[in-house]
Amino acid sequence: MNGAQKVAVVTGASQGLGAAVVDAYRKAGYAVVATSRTIAPSDDAGILTVQGDIADPATAERVIAAARERFGRVDTLVNNAGIFVAKPFTEYTLDDYAAVVGVNLNGFFRITQLAVEQMLTQGAGHIVNITTSLVDNADARVPSVLASLTKGGLQSATKSLAIEYATRGIRVNAVAPGTIRTPMHPEDTHEALAALHPVGRLGEASDIADAVIYLENAPFVTGEIHHVDGGMSAGH
Repeated sequence: MNGAQKVAVVTGASQGLGAAVVDAYRKAGYAVVATSRTIAPSDDAGILTVQGDIADPATAERVIAAARERFGRVDTLVNNAGIFVAKPFTEYTLDDYAAVVGVNLNGFFRITQLAVEQMLTQGAGHIVNITTSLVDNADARVPSVLASLTKGGLQSATKSLAIEYATRGIRVNAVAPGTIRTPMHPEDTHEALAALHPVGRLGEASDIADAVIYLENAPFVTGEIHHVDGGMSAGH
């Protein structure tokens, strides 16, 4: 493996947005370390897959160690793994809370620490956090306080980290999607979900992957929350 080749780590990479992001980085010439609980080995020598629950800090340790061992570096981390549970607030269970916090916050924390440590040794790096437009644009039709609690935390952390590392070559940004056509959403829900967006349709996984690659190629952009949400952030 050419030591000059850049390396992206992508969490939640087995399907949907994560799989699209992996494909986009490969097309951009990056090697990729892709992780999720169910991810299968890849026939592509430029993709290393690591199975594990990102809510467990041991998974983060294995993923970054694997990136170093196989490719020798970590240039980008895309924190894509996430759980979304839409319920009225009083109907959330403690299990719901633990599951969402585990993946959305714990799953961000340790792997980001380890990635930043590696990026500091290289003198450069980029972190992209995938959040949700609902953080900034609550919708009574989609009660989802756990998403706002956790992904909202990621958006605040995005800005804090961007400022902390702005002079040390590490950029930190976020992409805030609307509802995207992925296996998470059954076909019979698509019409109702499309109606949530001013443009009247669902987004595609490629829309999010394109936004991530835009941020990758925008060296003067850091601390940005990039809404890709069919106009939801503009109003209803």
